[in-house]
Amino acid sequence: MISEATRERLMSDVKSLMADADEIVKSMASATGEKAAELGEKLRVNLRSAREKMGDMQVAVTDQAKAAARATDDFVHERPWTAVGIGVGIGILLGLLINRR
Repeated sequence: MISEATRERLMSDVKSLMADADEIVKSMASATGEKAAELGEKLRVNLRSAREKMGDMQVAVTDQAKAAARATDDFVHERPWTAVGIGVGIGILLGLLINRR
């Protein structure tokens, strides 16, 4: 499971990378020749880094979802009547909430 601290760090890193990319794009507008090529390369590096961080986050979230699905499946197979009871209870609560409106 992704901890809140890890999620916050990843989001902070992505925001920082996006701010850097924005700054580079603004600088490229006035740059020419070799300076423009250098800024373009820096932008590509920043975007590659952002893509990698988002890929890492996607893998972690996917792993977390698979683990939750596995745990749910195990629970339902071990305690089918409890799972049915929980489902009925949630259905009744949702029905009551919808009916109130």
